Amino acid sequence: MTPPQATGTIFIVDDDEAVRDSLRWLLEANGYRVKSFSGAEEFLHAYDPDQVGVLIVDVRMPGMSGLELQEVLIAREAPLPIVFITGHGDVPMAVSTMKKGAVDFLEKPFNEAELRQIVARMLEDANERVTQARAKRDQQAVLSRLTAREQQVLERIVAGRLNKQIAGDLNISIKTVEAHRANIMEKLEVTTVADLMKIALTHPEGAA
Repeated sequence: MTPPQATGTIFIVDDDEAVRDSLRWLLEANGYRVKSFSGAEEFLHAYDPDQVGVLIVDVRMPGMSGLELQEVLIAREAPLPIVFITGHGDVPMAVSTMKKGAVDFLEKPFNEAELRQIVARMLEDANERVTQARAKRDQQAVLSRLTAREQQVLERIVAGRLNKQIAGDLNISIKTVEAHRANIMEKLEVTTVADLMKIALTHPEGAA
């Protein structure tokens, strides 16, 4: 079984030093790698989106709040599951944060066993999120290899247009369309139209 510390990092953001210390002690005692921060700005300065991790953050803090930090991470498309902790929690706040992507919401004093279970589950989710984010970036890089004309041809292939129709759409010869298709297949390193469609459809803005 893979040890917990090999799967990622638990980021704790809370202005209360006692809370940070107790959380660190609890999680490190269970084999997790932990990094703690006294504020959201400090965390953002250090955070690398390629890191697999889970964010445990207080809702109410001086300066940038936990909710504001969540908004920043959403805007950055950060693949980071969030667990909010608060002494002021209520149902509407919990519902609002959950809808925006928070994975759980715990009131202080929180149940330690429950927190451990959540962290273990969320680290699995974090690994999947980071893998998906990296795959998306890889697809963006691959699609960026295409010329503007190849992008136009690809867009029409995805739309189900035949070579003859694509030639008519773009006012080029069928042989030129075939040449573009071959170049697209080579650049995207695929051998079948099905694989080509898979790349294009999982990142449609690159084929538009």
